[in-house]
Amino acid sequence: MASVKQLQITFDCAEPERVARFWCEVLGYVVPPPPEGFATWGDFDRSLPPESQGSAFACVDPSGEGPRLFFQRVPEEKVVKNRLHLDVRVGTGLVGEERLAVLEAECARLVALGAARVRLLPADGVEESCLVMRDVEGNEFCLD
Repeated sequence: MASVKQLQITFDCAEPERVARFWCEVLGYVVPPPPEGFATWGDFDRSLPPESQGSAFACVDPSGEGPRLFFQRVPEEKVVKNRLHLDVRVGTGLVGEERLAVLEAECARLVALGAARVRLLPADGVEESCLVMRDVEGNEFCLD
């Protein structure tokens, strides 16, 4: 049986670089170096045919542990709820008011970056509280 060596998460979006840079800020990810022979990603992008320029962007975990995030331009707009979403684990191990304070502080930071708060899912005796949010293009994610 084959084992997975790497995992990449791909986002369909209208503006790949904008969405990638948002997620870099959320997760502490970085933009990898451009391909050999190019000083910047802009230089690389300008080398592509016009219809391919701005069509993709990526970011990576600087520690090399997290998955690569890849953002690709698609023509259609997002119209329904995601079937898959990311949980950004900022409150791991915290409960009650302490957890809520951490979630709210991170929510405020992300709203300043262009995210939108959707709703609080309060603790229910089984699961702890989490905040449902949307990124800069409306993709749902949770602060957990």
